[in-house]
Amino acid sequence: MSPRYEVDPSGALVLISHRGTGVPGACDAPEAEALRMPADTAHLRLAKFHAPEIVFGPGSRFEAAGAATRLGARHPFLVTDAGLTEAGWGAELHTHLIDNDLRPTMWSDVTPNPKDHEIEAGYGKYMASGCDVIVALGGGSAIDAAKGIAVLAANGGSILDYEGVDRIHGPIPPLVMLPSTAGTGADVSQFCIVTDTTRRTKITIMGRALVPDISMVDPALLTTVPRWLAAASGLDALTHGIEAFVSRAHNPLTDNHALQSIALVGENLVRTVDDPAEETARVFMAQAALEAGLAFTNAILGAAHAMSHQVGGLLDLPHGVINGVLLPHVVRFNALGDPRRFVPIAQALGLPVNGVPAEEAALHVADAVRNLADEVGVPKGLAEIGVSEGDVAQLAELTMADACLSTNPRAATVDEVAELFRVAL
Repeated sequence: MSPRYEVDPSGALVLISHRGTGVPGACDAPEAEALRMPADTAHLRLAKFHAPEIVFGPGSRFEAAGAATRLGARHPFLVTDAGLTEAGWGAELHTHLIDNDLRPTMWSDVTPNPKDHEIEAGYGKYMASGCDVIVALGGGSAIDAAKGIAVLAANGGSILDYEGVDRIHGPIPPLVMLPSTAGTGADVSQFCIVTDTTRRTKITIMGRALVPDISMVDPALLTTVPRWLAAASGLDALTHGIEAFVSRAHNPLTDNHALQSIALVGENLVRTVDDPAEETARVFMAQAALEAGLAFTNAILGAAHAMSHQVGGLLDLPHGVINGVLLPHVVRFNALGDPRRFVPIAQALGLPVNGVPAEEAALHVADAVRNLADEVGVPKGLAEIGVSEGDVAQLAELTMADACLSTNPRAATVDEVAELFRVAL
């Protein structure tokens, strides 16, 4: 049996059961009332807000050695990927660490949608090298791999053992993150997403322990991002902002970050994709990704991510591209439940919705997301990226076990999720 989650009255995601073990959660009361809490009571709930220390701006990457040293580094483990190595960023950071009297070991054997066996190989390298602080340079894949290595370094076992919420018990090594894409938010989040290669699905590992110690956001790293990746990561940030704002676990602290990220993506994504050297738009997109990350790590996400994780796990496809395809359909689905929270989203996107019914404003949001995806070259349907009708039943079943579905504003049955996949084909 897969994990099952609900939302408690504080807006927190809690584990009800895991793989049939009946582990009790904080929400064992039947049919928790929090799941039916109206949106306008969010300000009455206890709110937690997790965030690392953040260093933001051009040149911040050169603070990495000082940050790692403050956390006790002598022999940091530098996690990056082949693309960053080819672009020269990995060598630059490696040299920077050496020049500041550190003895780094660099590991770059991680691929997009990091696999369970890759993380376990990285863990082996970390232990054999006698490293301490973990420094990650890259997009969500490198950062998630670094988090996975940290989990194993302190807790052992297989990375798949930690699927679910708050299953990490031992303190993990300090984490310093340098995101190289404007989208994933992994550098500030309490999430680690790993591909289970046996089940061909992505698992979600979630917990306060995974929030990095320091995030260093340097927009200069975005200048070498390929056009397709800039588009995909930007749409991922937009999905984070929208899903966090309408999430059942949203609160006033997350709402401001979510809306700001939505506005920044709407205004700057196309410019960044078309001209990655244009500094102003690039800085704003780095800020958008950061703010979206702060929003979703505290408010969690929704059906678009729950579904996207399964497609990415099954077919090893780019996460942000899948989100760009799915999000308009999920917005329309959620709006049938309660469209009111889509009005501020429409306003953040600059849509002319004053005096327009909430239902209509929500549909305008869905259309605007699709139009933006068109502008940056994202396919219109899942079929174009390899999903078939024959995959739908399996994808829908796997989606039902994803933790992100529990905070979607509208409850969904497996048949409704399957229909969403079919509509998105």
